[in-house]
Amino acid sequence: MLERNASATNELAPPGATPTIDTQPRRLADFATVGDALDYAAEGRRGLNFHDARGTLERTYTYAELREDALRNARRFLTLGIDPGHRIALIAETGPEFAACFFGAVYAGALPVPLPLPTSFAGRQAYVGQLAVQLESADPALFLYPADLEDFCKDAAIQAGTTPRAWETLASVEPAEGDLPQASPDDIAYLQYSSGSTRFPHGVAVTHRALLDNLHAHGVGLQVEDGDRCISWLPWYHDMGLVGCFLSPMSLQFSVDYLKTEDFARRPLAWLDMITRNPGNSVSYSPTFGYDICSRRMSSQTRAEDRFDLSRWRIAGNGADMIRPDVMQAFVDCFAPAGFEASAFCPSYGLAEATLAVSLMPPGEGIRVELVEENELSGCAPVEQDEPLRYRAVVNCGRPVTGMEVEIRGPEGEILGERGIGQVFVRGASVMHSYFRDEESTRAVLSDDGWLDTGDMGYLSKGYIFIVGRAKDMIIINGRNHWPQDIEWAVEQLPGFKAGDIAAFAITGPSGEETPAVLVHCRVSDAKERGRLRDEIRERVRAITGITPVVELVPPRTLPRTSSGKLSRTKARNLYLSGEIQPYDIAA
Repeated sequence: MLERNASATNELAPPGATPTIDTQPRRLADFATVGDALDYAAEGRRGLNFHDARGTLERTYTYAELREDALRNARRFLTLGIDPGHRIALIAETGPEFAACFFGAVYAGALPVPLPLPTSFAGRQAYVGQLAVQLESADPALFLYPADLEDFCKDAAIQAGTTPRAWETLASVEPAEGDLPQASPDDIAYLQYSSGSTRFPHGVAVTHRALLDNLHAHGVGLQVEDGDRCISWLPWYHDMGLVGCFLSPMSLQFSVDYLKTEDFARRPLAWLDMITRNPGNSVSYSPTFGYDICSRRMSSQTRAEDRFDLSRWRIAGNGADMIRPDVMQAFVDCFAPAGFEASAFCPSYGLAEATLAVSLMPPGEGIRVELVEENELSGCAPVEQDEPLRYRAVVNCGRPVTGMEVEIRGPEGEILGERGIGQVFVRGASVMHSYFRDEESTRAVLSDDGWLDTGDMGYLSKGYIFIVGRAKDMIIINGRNHWPQDIEWAVEQLPGFKAGDIAAFAITGPSGEETPAVLVHCRVSDAKERGRLRDEIRERVRAITGITPVVELVPPRTLPRTSSGKLSRTKARNLYLSGEIQPYDIAA
């Protein structure tokens, strides 16, 4: 562990940025409310640092400055008639304005509601439509957005009957006098809409107590060191970005360096450049696809060791989607020459309904996999002796975080033993209060004694949790279960495809039977070659399922993604069945 002293403060910060090390004693989120956490962080010199598309520092923003601006905004919200419990919807653009409005709402006793940017949506109509349904669900007293998104946001506000306002105009509002409301630990701190919220959005209501419990677990699980510094490109409208890379660093008194999500999408290697320039220990998270795109962007003419130094990357977190061991190994192969250690990988499992983290791999253990036979994964009987065995490598997602219980339950609710595959249930102080104003949906997943049905399937092995898929995604053909990712990964092994190019799901055939359907991004223009490719995919899927599938080749960028960038199989299926996804016409 690095020694805290004044001379090291400048040595462990990129030029001009807030310091990595400070003389302020570190507290592991042991606060009553998130406002108290910012009050404490503001006593130190650390803070947020915002970078441009090339990773060059543009703006430093200390926690003291954030607190000052947030308190001023809180009083402006009082002037605008915002009362405790009112919702304030905010477009979650990575920058000081959102941060100050988020905490301004917290200090005013209101509930901030982060909403997505348009970066992951297929066109204006889809983005405006999603904003509208989330606004209708949250029913905010005020909707704040950056001025350059005014056209989008005003249209959504009109559809939802909500009051919109560019946050740049807050400066003209005179702050109210008097005392601000005092929050209690069991008050709701904010609403988090899941990345897949579309037609029926679920606003996850998280209390201050739940949030601080989870943030404390982050600090304990990551074994925080004085030289740690967070680097992030994750969006603030997703729980991993908002909680893991904004609220957690603040509550643990980290300095953070930010690259906007849209800038990462254009120049992903700028993320690794920022990690290279960090002279402290880097703590940085990404879904699997973030590591994948970095490996793919490396030119064969460029050596990783000539551009990057990743030797100080202490925590390379993985989460937010299924962790692909092949992708992570490719990243190691690509960047080990630049000093990256495979032991830095920190797989995790979490969901917004648990605030964020359910499990973390202890630092230094890296990615561990277990090979599980396909029939075990799908809950089927053992194969006949003359059938070949097929295995999937399932990634270890770590141990339950401090204060979190995990149970694996079978079809009848029975608790399963070691390596028994079933539905994942969790209980702990950081489990959500409810789905906002949706008692029926809350009762469907949260029991009276606090157990949350995550909707995920997995198993426990020697105290570690392994996730195998989403229960709702399972494809059932002739009574046999198949995981869509197994089908998708098999197709990805064919030349010319990458992660996110394939969506597998079940449809009902002409005779009422369930049939696997596979939509595949196709970049081939020759009709004959398309036909050959379709037949090759069909054979690959038939080898896995035993059933001849429906295979449709679709134009690139057709398959829908959630606001956090994950493939949405459910939406792909709905768009295909409704005719909104139009496949290429290929002769039989």
